[in-house]
Amino acid sequence: MRSETSALGVKIIFMGTPDYAGRILQKIIDTKGMDVVAVYTQPDKPIGRKKVLTPPIVKTIALQNAIAVYQPNRLREENTIKELKNIECDYIVVAAYGQILPPEVLRHAPCINLHASILPRYRGASPIQQALLNGDTKTGVTAMLMDEGLDTGDIIKIKEIDIDKTEMSESLFDRLTDVACELTIDVLENFNSYPHVKQDELASSHCKKITKQDGEVKFDDAKVLFNKYRAFTPWPGIYLSSGLKLKKIELIENESQNESGKILDLEKDGILVGCKKGTIKVLSVQPESKNEMDALSYINGKRVTVADTLS
Repeated sequence: MRSETSALGVKIIFMGTPDYAGRILQKIIDTKGMDVVAVYTQPDKPIGRKKVLTPPIVKTIALQNAIAVYQPNRLREENTIKELKNIECDYIVVAAYGQILPPEVLRHAPCINLHASILPRYRGASPIQQALLNGDTKTGVTAMLMDEGLDTGDIIKIKEIDIDKTEMSESLFDRLTDVACELTIDVLENFNSYPHVKQDELASSHCKKITKQDGEVKFDDAKVLFNKYRAFTPWPGIYLSSGLKLKKIELIENESQNESGKILDLEKDGILVGCKKGTIKVLSVQPESKNEMDALSYINGKRVTVADTLS
């Protein structure tokens, strides 16, 4: 049963940019009683080798639904703020927008952010990857009332899910997006029914923006290496200092002690490689400027075998 507010039509300004935001926006549009009156997203960007100017998915969805789109370079500009404040709304929903909201916008209407972690853990830019890097068994989405800090506002509601020990970032991203879509509607329809709870600052942690350099790995700890593979596939991927990309790997065990990078054995589908702690199986690799290939073909071409070092 819908709340009285949503039955009358909830007016929403939506702010977001990537696929995660696009799916949430589409869910809001498809929900009876929700009226998206404006969409804010990042400016179009050149994509690919040919640098084709490409709109964010959020813009595309908005235009398909005849919703006004705004793409300011800086939300903090005086004219941009004035223009936004002239748009009547009940809520501002923010999902991976990519800009900090100035105080004037925060005061215009309750600003609800959908953050892909169990706050106050993993505030910041890469909460999904951080959960995988840390080998967490649970994560979730937090609906939060935004303030002037970075993911520091009062918690409205949290929805948790389990993480499988071999789950990859794309799968987890997809599942969390589904959670965020449902949570968004729940919170918009029942905003006044949920208590707003302050975050525990002592339990807070932050995660940084991922860079290409984060993908470089060593054969030190097999579990750490495998978790980087889970977190950084497909981007930036994991690679050795030589530039060799480890495209598909499996964690075999994390107890043995070995010489770093030593090829321990050959199996029909890959090679066992020792870490200082533990063992991984490498199934496929990609040398620099070449296509992906199975690991056995790679070491045969390099004329290395058991007891040699993978590099």
